[in-house]
Amino acid sequence: MKKTQVIIIGGGLAGLTAAIDLRLKGVEVTLFEKNEYPHHKVCGEYLSNEVQPYLNSLGIELSCLAAPKINKLEYSSCSGNFINCNLDMGGLGISRFGLDQHLYKKAIGLGCTIVFSAVNEVVFTENSFRVNCGNNEKYHSDFVLGAFGKRSNIDKKLERDFFKNQAGWLAVKAHYKNSKYPEELVSLHNFKGGYCGLSRTEMNSINVCYLATYSSFKRYKNTVDYKNEVLMRNPRLKEFFENSEMIFDKELTIAQVNFEKKTLIDDHIIMIGDSAGLIHPLCGNGMAMAIHSVKMAAYEIDQYYKSNSFSRLDVENNYQVGWGKNFNKRIKAGRILQRVLLNDSLSNLSQSIIRRFPGVIPHIIKSTHGKPVYV
Repeated sequence: MKKTQVIIIGGGLAGLTAAIDLRLKGVEVTLFEKNEYPHHKVCGEYLSNEVQPYLNSLGIELSCLAAPKINKLEYSSCSGNFINCNLDMGGLGISRFGLDQHLYKKAIGLGCTIVFSAVNEVVFTENSFRVNCGNNEKYHSDFVLGAFGKRSNIDKKLERDFFKNQAGWLAVKAHYKNSKYPEELVSLHNFKGGYCGLSRTEMNSINVCYLATYSSFKRYKNTVDYKNEVLMRNPRLKEFFENSEMIFDKELTIAQVNFEKKTLIDDHIIMIGDSAGLIHPLCGNGMAMAIHSVKMAAYEIDQYYKSNSFSRLDVENNYQVGWGKNFNKRIKAGRILQRVLLNDSLSNLSQSIIRRFPGVIPHIIKSTHGKPVYV
């Protein structure tokens, strides 16, 4: 049996950042990821600048990726009426294809062990973990971080409550060519049954990622028909798609997307990123929130190894308290916005109010974004 201090299950944005942070703190890390790098993932691909100070502290320089700097937001209702505003904090348009590859190289350079294999079983016993992976090897660790995304077989084995319910969302993503789409803009467009986000990436492409309710999608045979018959009823989306060319051979999709509240600790596995259920689409900066959750978890684990009086219970309790303090209000605001935007009458009414009182926009944005994350 191979031994390590921390096992991370999942090598996406949260998992890789956690591996880098913990390794810089001198902690032995083994990360499990099913797929080789680089690869695309379904994601909005907008990274808020709020986490730049934290990433800089880890030596993660993103300037080499030449990601577009985004500082403007556009929102349109189903009818195509739209409003524009500035994003004071701003962010980067950066693909998961490029970002995850960048983080992977950083983690390898620091000496993180990365195993390309699925995890079949996680057992907590006698104050430690035993992890069995797909290559039939067994690992032993003090801690396990769950970074396995929105929905995983591990969720099922843990019998997490959200997994028992039928999820009502489908996520679809692809990259498009469109020379006229502004580099500095992220846009959010309503359609009947969902909303679609657009932003340019460092790959000289526009990332298009939308969420649709299953009830609105099920009457259509495929994503092409759904795009043509539903999304393009919004004039802003219609204009974009008619003047754009999809780069991907086919769209990437995720079914059974669930935004219900999730437990942060399950059988002593500490959940980070999507596994913690913190990424609500209308918070607008899910990538940054995932990274912020890593900072909190890594800090508490580091305290465990630095102090003989710091227990596993302290790690878990402190993480949950910090998570609530940083994210509860933001996720609540995102849920309220979702209810408004999915209701045509409320969406149009809110847009009318904003046009008359544009000063409310910064307050709405502030309610879904955090302050800069410093070490």
